[in-house]
Amino acid sequence: MPMPRRALAAAAVALVLPLSACGSSGDDAGSTDASGKVEGDITFQTWNLRANFKPYFEGLIADFENKYPGTHVKWVDQPAEGYPDKLSADAAGGTLPDVVNVSPDLVAPLARAGLALDLDKAAAKYRPEYLQGAWASHRIPGMKGVYAFPWYLNTGPLFYNKELFRKAGLDPEQPPRTYGELFADALRMAGKSHGEVATLANVPTIEDFGRYGVPLMNEQGTGFAFNDAKGVELLTKYKQLYDAKALDPQALTATGESAGKKFLTGAVAMNPGSALDLGNFKKNAPSLYRNIGITDQITSTGHVNMYVMGVMVNSRTRHTPAAVAFAHFVTDARNQMSFAKKVAIFPSTAGSLDDPYFTKEDGTDETRVRVAAAKSLKNAVNYTPVLFSEQMKTALRNEVAKALQGKESPEEALDNAVSAADRLLQQG
Repeated sequence: MPMPRRALAAAAVALVLPLSACGSSGDDAGSTDASGKVEGDITFQTWNLRANFKPYFEGLIADFENKYPGTHVKWVDQPAEGYPDKLSADAAGGTLPDVVNVSPDLVAPLARAGLALDLDKAAAKYRPEYLQGAWASHRIPGMKGVYAFPWYLNTGPLFYNKELFRKAGLDPEQPPRTYGELFADALRMAGKSHGEVATLANVPTIEDFGRYGVPLMNEQGTGFAFNDAKGVELLTKYKQLYDAKALDPQALTATGESAGKKFLTGAVAMNPGSALDLGNFKKNAPSLYRNIGITDQITSTGHVNMYVMGVMVNSRTRHTPAAVAFAHFVTDARNQMSFAKKVAIFPSTAGSLDDPYFTKEDGTDETRVRVAAAKSLKNAVNYTPVLFSEQMKTALRNEVAKALQGKESPEEALDNAVSAADRLLQQG
């Protein structure tokens, strides 16, 4: 998988799988009973991890094989590019590995094709070991069950420029936390600066609709629902920001890099980021660095957004006890904590975020951001619907742009975005 930051939520590419597709062990479905003896040869597939973490995974596998004599784990690693297509081909061809690194969007078509083991049935005893939101992140709308162990998480706090808040007459120690507070502060800042300072540099995404409290899909998972009254309300508020220049005029075409530059130069007051950004501020914008504030993502639900990776068990494996045991081993608290100390990610296991590594600052920029992000993850949820593809994200972005420009009303824009997403859902 692409490592890590916000790109952690991998691009969703439609996987068209025949329902008769089978796994790596042939045409006969494997057992869903994971209670037997842990033994046998299994294959474990990761997503673009060998280059940077080969010693970690070799040690992990050796520890597992020592714990369970009679097991052998073959590790294969696939490049980031084309990974969804590789999964699709393996699923259709009957060569899907026993244990597979997935993101929620990639597990959805595999689960619908009957290729992902339902862990609510096969491994329910492990459920209390994980954060509730993380365990639920691999549920599929319209289906019962959970189809992957949650592995590592990521999220990002918001940076804000305290000096710009002071100049606008806002309390720099009380940044906005809800969308209502954000909209009020943003309009005030735009007014005080005569449109010279925007608060945000990005248009609303599907995660914003989720954090605002908008229902994103119907319960059956057969259609999208973010064009309801609350969704229209959110987009209407963003239109007001855009008209007042409280939303940067170039937000319609902004990238993460361009939004970061706006924040760096003081043209934007708030922007998501990472510890790497703090180092950049310190070097290239020392006045910003001295006035930097760190706060949680904006949310009106009380829950921030998380990005999550998972480990799926092939339902057709011939060695269900070994495959489930290994998937659990990879994602248990001890091994997740070990991995989190090698790369800037967060464990999905209950209690792990209370470790001093995630709660104690040591004066470095890295720990400032890590502690802030870890605190917000304890009750975070994955707002991105597992069925919401990159094409759907593009359709939403295009319609949002039309609404902000006044080419369509917010109602028309969201109706069109939902219609486009529903069409793509049916095609997939």
